[in-house]
Amino acid sequence: MAVRNSKELGEKPIGKLLIQQAVPASVGILVMSLNILVDTIFVGNWIGPIAIAAINVVLPVSFFIAALGMAIGIGGSSIISRALGADDNYKALKTFGNQITLTILLSSALVIPGLIFVDSLIPAFGGKGEIFDPAKIYYIIVLCGVPFLALAMMGNNVIRAEGKPRFAMTAMIIPSVANLILDYILINQLDMGMQGAALATTASYVFCLGYIVWFFLSKNSELKISATHFRLDIPILKEMSSLGAVTLARQAVVSITYLLMNNILFDLGGEDSVTVYAIIARMLMFALFPVLGVTQGFLPIAGFNYGAQKFGRVRKSINTAIIYSSVMGLLIFLGIMFFAPDIVRIFTDEASIIEQTPSAMRWVFAAIPIVTIQLIGAAYFQAIGKAIPAFLLTLSRQGFIFIPLVLVLPYFYGEIGVWISFPIADLLSTIITAYFLNREIVRTLK
Repeated sequence: MAVRNSKELGEKPIGKLLIQQAVPASVGILVMSLNILVDTIFVGNWIGPIAIAAINVVLPVSFFIAALGMAIGIGGSSIISRALGADDNYKALKTFGNQITLTILLSSALVIPGLIFVDSLIPAFGGKGEIFDPAKIYYIIVLCGVPFLALAMMGNNVIRAEGKPRFAMTAMIIPSVANLILDYILINQLDMGMQGAALATTASYVFCLGYIVWFFLSKNSELKISATHFRLDIPILKEMSSLGAVTLARQAVVSITYLLMNNILFDLGGEDSVTVYAIIARMLMFALFPVLGVTQGFLPIAGFNYGAQKFGRVRKSINTAIIYSSVMGLLIFLGIMFFAPDIVRIFTDEASIIEQTPSAMRWVFAAIPIVTIQLIGAAYFQAIGKAIPAFLLTLSRQGFIFIPLVLVLPYFYGEIGVWISFPIADLLSTIITAYFLNREIVRTLK
């Protein structure tokens, strides 16, 4: 019989609980981000800077399909957290079973057209010129492993919803370590180039899913589902889809952003500018790990206590999460401002890349200390099951503000217009989110 660790979400002090939830999430994201970062360093040094750009081109397609698993995971986990808080175990189990069925169906269905239209998709996402051939090699292999990644991302969010952050952390560490070891063997030792990089990534997805399957079959999980739970339930699917659409829309916007950025930068500065963005994108994934960890830790706490109608604890979790993440954001900002040139040299020794990247990176990270409010605010509405405000606030930053800016500003300011779009979008979306979050606290969390 599994221990009901989820009950702790409604009992322990919020500060201690947030640290307990956020630290494992942060460590997991750190290791995963380090994996992406070191993978990029390996590829850049062992294959070449064009390989970095090639992987950056492939990411939007593979990440979007994998994001289905994350969307279903986060949408379903919001239901599971609130169901556990309300002692509705049947709904929690039924939701989990539906998550598994839906993830398998949707992720597998998207891989087939993704492989059929490979020659059209890669150029559309900026894989032009010398970038096309290595991008195609990487894309085909990685896409075949994306359903495993989608299931792993879905399962990881459910583990966190149960209040088991250490197991969720381990699930993120395993594929990262496996990928780096396989990178060394396949790229450095066996000289397999882009094919080796792709095989290492795909194998790491399989290892991750294997661990998650073990967790749910072991005594560590509260969610012991049976065959009946896999049958799709329309009301649960509607609720899950409305909440999961927030995450899916966010990832869709990220994919569109990659598409626009790769094409705009290729037109402005060629392969070098695409490589500059690829390095900055990796640093965004890596540097924000403590902020994202706090956000991940915040979700089950807010969801459980909202389901249990402990609104005072929900308010305190919001305030504590914002304080913790803002401090982390400030430290990240200072690190980038002072050490940007040194960071770039880790990735490549190409003089043109080293010259262009630091100033661009500083612009991209300029508003990080305040954008943490936007992340926590959007996450709150998703945690409590309010899909529409969660959807609108999540898309406000990159969808409603950043994309129009990056389409317009380069016409007036050239490449610098691309980079200044980041802090402007961060500032405006934070102001909007802060307004709606404060209104929600005053009206609802009394």
